[in-house]
Amino acid sequence: MGKGKGCSYYESGTNSSGNHWCNRGESKAGGNAYHYSNSDGSYYYRNNDGSRYYNNGKGFAKYTPPSSSSSRPKYYYYD
Repeated sequence: MGKGKGCSYYESGTNSSGNHWCNRGESKAGGNAYHYSNSDGSYYYRNNDGSRYYNNGKGFAKYTPPSSSSSRPKYYYYD
């Protein structure tokens, strides 16, 4: 397993839009965890439990819990 851009991974690369992607180590064990670090400063995480986190890099973030959760998405605004 490698290490890059602050994560452990077993696959990573850059897509045609210039965005870095990383299939995180948990995915190798049958999960579906990955993240994107985008060229515009935004980033997106998808975790093994199905939860998701998006940050636009400009003061807005959204956390979406797993579909099995009764929690609603959470929105964050910051300076």
